[in-house]
Amino acid sequence: MSAIPILKRALLYGAILTAALAIVGSIVGFLVAGVPGLVSALIGALMTVVFFGLTAATILLATRVSKGQIISTGFFAIVLGGWLVKLLIFLGIVVILGRTSFIDPMVFFVSIVVAVIGSLVVDVLAFVRARVPYVSDVSLPGDANDPRI
Repeated sequence: MSAIPILKRALLYGAILTAALAIVGSIVGFLVAGVPGLVSALIGALMTVVFFGLTAATILLATRVSKGQIISTGFFAIVLGGWLVKLLIFLGIVVILGRTSFIDPMVFFVSIVVAVIGSLVVDVLAFVRARVPYVSDVSLPGDANDPRI
């Protein structure tokens, strides 16, 4: 089983989520808090892109290093290490931006919460719609390797 189709779909859905968050968040942020709200929503959307990319990169790297064995220690070490790096980056951004005057804390918080909930939904949708078989050597109807086509 390859994680690449799921990751591609998750990145596509993540890009759509990020664009929607940037547009809607910027408009709402500007209406609620002016320019600081707009900047806060855009930074929240930018953080969404960075974290989606880091998630995909760590899973691809872990898959390559573990040679597709997702139950190996190396796979879990890389994925969990990636999550730790993302947590440290997130905390660093929050600490640095929390002390600035050009950020509206409430708009920033709401945009991050929407991004986190949205990313969970995106990951579930990408997994559910990926059409990856439970067993190997099986072709699904409509696949390129379907013998009936």
